[in-house]
Formats: sequence, C-alpha cells, structure tokens
Amino acid sequence: MDDEPLNEKPDMTLKYLAKQDLYALSVGDLDERIENLKAEISRCEAAKEDRGSTRDEAEKLFKF
Repeated sequence: MDDEPLNEKPDMTLKYLAKQDLYALSVGDLDERIENLKAEISRCEAAKEDRGSTRDEAEKLFKF
C-alpha cells in the first residue's frame, strides 16, 4: 500500500501532462508515456469496479 495519507486531495497531474509539447518527445518516450497512461487507466478502472462491488454488497446488507 502507498504511504499516501488518507483523504488527501489527489494530484491531478493530467492537467500538467495535457499541456506538454508532445513533439519534444521521442517515439520511445511516447511509447513509454502511453504504457504508463494505460496502466493508470487500468488501476482507476479496478478501483472503480471495487467501489461498485462494495456498494452493491452494502446495499444488499441494508435491504430488508
């Protein structure tokens, strides 16, 4: 688990990344960037799915 404090506002670095000049990057750098972004998307999707299943379980628990 990360050493990130709970409830800390997330660093939305995408705003910074979106402003970078991509023409200054090599093809290799672009490939690495794409792979890193894909990995982050997968991580976000997994967290989203986990929250969905947790919510479903909680709803089942509290339905009478």
